[in-house]
Amino acid sequence: MIRLYHGSNTVIDTIDLSKGRPNKDFGRGFYVTTIKEQAEKMARRVVRIYGGEPYVTVFEFDEKRIAATGISCRRFDRPTKEWALFVINNRNRHFEVVASPECNIDNKYEIVIGPVANDDLALLFRQFAGGFITVEELTEEMKYKELTLQYSFHSERAVGLLNKVEDYHG
Repeated sequence: MIRLYHGSNTVIDTIDLSKGRPNKDFGRGFYVTTIKEQAEKMARRVVRIYGGEPYVTVFEFDEKRIAATGISCRRFDRPTKEWALFVINNRNRHFEVVASPECNIDNKYEIVIGPVANDDLALLFRQFAGGFITVEELTEEMKYKELTLQYSFHSERAVGLLNKVEDYHG
């Protein structure tokens, strides 16, 4: 059982998947992190943009339950070529091959687990998308980046595996 944290400008009593923004790393969904401080930072960022008060909602999650429920899951344990293409495709507002296993625009994966594509990688992604570096160069550069892990939930069944523990003013 692990603890997962979600930073927001409001207390999360019920997860509403329709409030997730499109074109995120793993598609539209509900995102959490294993790092409490990262969620607190996100809560403050959301407040600066949208107003409100910073809150962190804490959940418990048992990854072993994924297989038992038959929920579709995609996991990236580290930044790889496949992970980078997956993130780039999900972020691309013009990506049209929705059925591709290299995206989650259609929420084919109910849970996605993998590194956060932070600001350090944004420049590399733009260089790759612009044709300035190859996918091999992108992959090589990613080896030297320290990235944190995020979990995203994309269906009601997947959200049902999260057990809210508490929330606190962040």
